[in-house]
Amino acid sequence: MIYALLDRDALLKKDISLKYISEKIEKLNIPIAQYRNKFGSLEEKIEDLKVIRRYFSGKLIVNDTITLIDYADGLHIGQEDIREFSSDLKEAVYLIREKIGRKILGLSTHNKEEILEANGLDLDYIGLGAYRATSTKKDTQILGEDIFTLAKLSKHPVAIIGGVKISDKFSKEIKYKVVGSNLYED
Repeated sequence: MIYALLDRDALLKKDISLKYISEKIEKLNIPIAQYRNKFGSLEEKIEDLKVIRRYFSGKLIVNDTITLIDYADGLHIGQEDIREFSSDLKEAVYLIREKIGRKILGLSTHNKEEILEANGLDLDYIGLGAYRATSTKKDTQILGEDIFTLAKLSKHPVAIIGGVKISDKFSKEIKYKVVGSNLYED
C-alpha cells in the first residue's frame, strides 16, 4: 500500500498545486495521504484540506495539528510533538485519543528505542525513517537498508518515511509505503 505525503512547502518549491497532486494520487489509487504544512495559518491549512478532499477520496491524515482533526481521518505526530501532551507517552496518547477518538493515529519513529516504546502505545501505525535523504527534512538520520530490520521490531504497521520513491519495491512484510517528494515527478 502506498501512503502519500503532501508537503505544502515541497509542492510550492516545485510549483505544484494541491489540486494537481490530489488528482494524481487519486488516479494512482493511493489509499492514504498525509497533509503537512509546518508554517501556514490555521485558515490556510483548512482551505488546503478542503482542496485535497475535493480531489482525493482516500484516507486523509493531518500532520501534527490536532485542531484540524475534524477535517481529516487521522493524525500523524512526531516525537517532539507527542511530548507536548505529556512526557508519559501512554498518557499523551490517551489525551490525543480523547480528542481524535478512534480516528487513525500514527507516530514518527527513528530508532529501535522509539519503536519499542511505540509498541506499548495505542497507535494505528508508526512512521519509520528516514530511508534516504530527503529535501523536506535536512537534519534526520538516514537508516538505509537497516530500516527493514528495524521495521520487523514494530507490532504496528510500518510506514517507511523519508526519501522513498514511487518506484521503490518493498517486501510484503512492510504494510505501508510512504512516498515523499519523489511522487511529484512525472
